[in-house]
Amino acid sequence: MMMRRIAGMALALSMLAACDSGEKIAAAPEPQEVTIAAVGHYCGMNLIEHAGPKGQIFINGSDQPVWFTAIKQVFAYTLLPEEPKGIRAIYVHDMGKARNWDQPEAGTWMDARHAYYVIESQFIGGMGAEDALPFSDEALARQFAEKYHGRVVGFADMPEDYILHHDDAAQVPPSAPGPKPLSGEPSQ
Repeated sequence: MMMRRIAGMALALSMLAACDSGEKIAAAPEPQEVTIAAVGHYCGMNLIEHAGPKGQIFINGSDQPVWFTAIKQVFAYTLLPEEPKGIRAIYVHDMGKARNWDQPEAGTWMDARHAYYVIESQFIGGMGAEDALPFSDEALARQFAEKYHGRVVGFADMPEDYILHHDDAAQVPPSAPGPKPLSGEPSQ
């Protein structure tokens, strides 16, 4: 009986040791800049061919990001059951810092989980439909939402229906111009 207890304890200790193999969780990789080689995950097209903010997700086991031509696609990737769930980092362009809204320049990436998103506005994104606009500054996001008839949500509060079932593109007239940056913001 004593041998069984000792064997049971040894087995339990070996299982605990196996769980803590000494591997450390890798730090989040830095965002990469868009290049000619960056291709959208869902559309299969080069990101530089699309205007507006872009996104990138790093999944466990890969040093290369999964690229997105629209912000809604970033959220869709996190929601769809067929996509990997081991996400190390998510980055989006900070449109409050971007001087060129068609092709946000290098150094304007931010952690997507800390962004304020303007949704349901008049902004037409890179895929020709209404898209979410990420800002690191909540005041700028609210100012944009007020001017272009949207609302502001955080990453965790993004409505699933807006991402997966929302079709505001049909409600915005095709001739409606894309919004310009607010006063004090860089121009397109």
